[in-house]
Amino acid sequence: MSKRSSSKTSRTDWKRINKMRDDDIDLSEIPEITAKQITRSTLRIGGKAVSKGKIQVNLTLDAGVVAYFKTQARGRNFQRLINEALKTKIRDQNIENVLRRVIREELQEAG
Repeated sequence: MSKRSSSKTSRTDWKRINKMRDDDIDLSEIPEITAKQITRSTLRIGGKAVSKGKIQVNLTLDAGVVAYFKTQARGRNFQRLINEALKTKIRDQNIENVLRRVIREELQEAG
């Protein structure tokens, strides 16, 4: 087995990369994540897998937040909508972080 040379000088413009905002990254060629992929996924927080079960909690929310979700639920379970909104936020944040990491790794290897 041969070791990869670590003496190569990177030609990547790291100053430009580090100054990039999220909006500057072209995500047009990255395929959408499917529902099947999300179903197979494991939620990790701090590197530890989190159960997919539900836990009952007492939570204090702004009155306007509760009113919004009750209106959106139209008589159905507004708590489910709050749960879905929170899950979407977590998923989107995780996807953004993974995409940033992968893009930076690919740019580094290409350099």
